[in-house]
Amino acid sequence: MARTESTMLPLGTIAPFFSLQNPLTNSYETLTNIAGELGTVVMFICNHCPFVKHVNHEIVRVANDYRVLGFGFVAISSNDIEAYPEDGPWQMRETALKYNYSFPYLFDENQDVAKAYDAACTPDFYLFDSELKLVYRGQLDDSRPGNGIPVNGRDLREALDNIFNNRPQNKIQKPSLGCGIKWKP
Repeated sequence: MARTESTMLPLGTIAPFFSLQNPLTNSYETLTNIAGELGTVVMFICNHCPFVKHVNHEIVRVANDYRVLGFGFVAISSNDIEAYPEDGPWQMRETALKYNYSFPYLFDENQDVAKAYDAACTPDFYLFDSELKLVYRGQLDDSRPGNGIPVNGRDLREALDNIFNNRPQNKIQKPSLGCGIKWKP
């Protein structure tokens, strides 16, 4: 398993706009449509990555717990599907159904959105406040495949709770660690 850390986009960055295909509905979703009243979580994931598979159930739990509080969630797959066909739109659709995603899972075919967010790995998490300013980026929690630490979403949950309760964000934010995004040649 290759291990790549997230690049940690500067805090305060305004969320780059996107309009991407949702393979489940065959429609296009935009950042504006997905944004939550209190904040928005943008996740870069893919189907084949063991790091994503390790946390998939917790991603769904976090989204289900916080969507009802006014947060928007979206997952984006940006991998090169010529080299990694298991990350293509049809397989994304199957993954969204299998895990019962309550959020859109969008396909970044030309990889422009991953580049705009400076995404480096899967999974990679970004939390923007109500003004779409970046307040948290990095890991879901300390769990990794095989390290024996339970998956609980602690880091992302703490950042969401801080917005919900009007508390300052933790200044220590750990980068995510996962498979590197599979860039097109």
